[in-house]
Amino acid sequence: MINRREFLGSMTATAAVTGAAGLRGQTAKPQWPSPVLDTHLHLRGNPESNFEHIEGCGVTRAVLLTAVQQEDRAKGLIEKYPGRFVRSASANLTRPDAADQLTKAIKDGALMLGELKDHVAADGPELRRMYDLAAELGVPILVHFQDVPHYANEGVFASGFKRFEAILKAYPKTKFIGHADEFWANISADYAGDAAYPVGPIQRGGLSDRLLADYANLYADLSANSGNNALSRSPEFTAEFLARHQDKLMFGSDCNCLDGNGKGQPSATDPARDTPNGVAARLTGKCVARDTLAIVERSARTAVFRKIAWENGTNLLRIQT
Repeated sequence: MINRREFLGSMTATAAVTGAAGLRGQTAKPQWPSPVLDTHLHLRGNPESNFEHIEGCGVTRAVLLTAVQQEDRAKGLIEKYPGRFVRSASANLTRPDAADQLTKAIKDGALMLGELKDHVAADGPELRRMYDLAAELGVPILVHFQDVPHYANEGVFASGFKRFEAILKAYPKTKFIGHADEFWANISADYAGDAAYPVGPIQRGGLSDRLLADYANLYADLSANSGNNALSRSPEFTAEFLARHQDKLMFGSDCNCLDGNGKGQPSATDPARDTPNGVAARLTGKCVARDTLAIVERSARTAVFRKIAWENGTNLLRIQT
């Protein structure tokens, strides 16, 4: 015979064991030192996956990168989860009505132009029109810089980053957000332009580092394999870099995992790991958002983490908090 207290205690223990078994292989929702804004979450075919992702990786709010054709889907998600999402706007820059489409989206509530990812030059006429438009509308512009294709026939996007300093000078009223392979590869002064995700220690004096220091109108998001790769190469440099540019950097995920915990990411033995939608070896089976936030947390003081994870993005995009 057991008394009531012993019975309840045994039931609690049984429930704990059952719960632990149910969670086996998963990681608890992380608790970051401050609220987190994900400035780079692509609107997915299944919109609910966006919510599952931010819940799983501990993100407070996210910017849904939204093509103009997807606006109704994004609006539905924003309405369903008040206070959890805002949206940006992107369009095909080769279309003659791209500027009109984006202007309409911004006036309808989008907070940023981007991600703009087209097979055009960074200093070409298509993007120059967007730089003027961003200044006119008073919103930032997020550009995908990529000069090295990931696979045959992919092409390049906003090519010619080595010439981008002239753009920063020519458009002082435009607020640029740097992103993607070419931006983050050029964090190292020895980058030879021959790899999307270069490895090895970072050599100080890289172009991206210098541009962030020299131009008040340039910001950067830490998203994707490219941002994570840059932060993973030299821990000492990373700590210095985050401190040096603490007012210019913003967290972003650009993560393909389904649940904010790595579900759906290729494993180390999965050949899909090396495809354009795959992940670097160090990120196999992981959530890119979690991993990048963890790097920032261990590399920066709490006040700096808060700036990068929350304050810089909410201030730049004028998000009410």
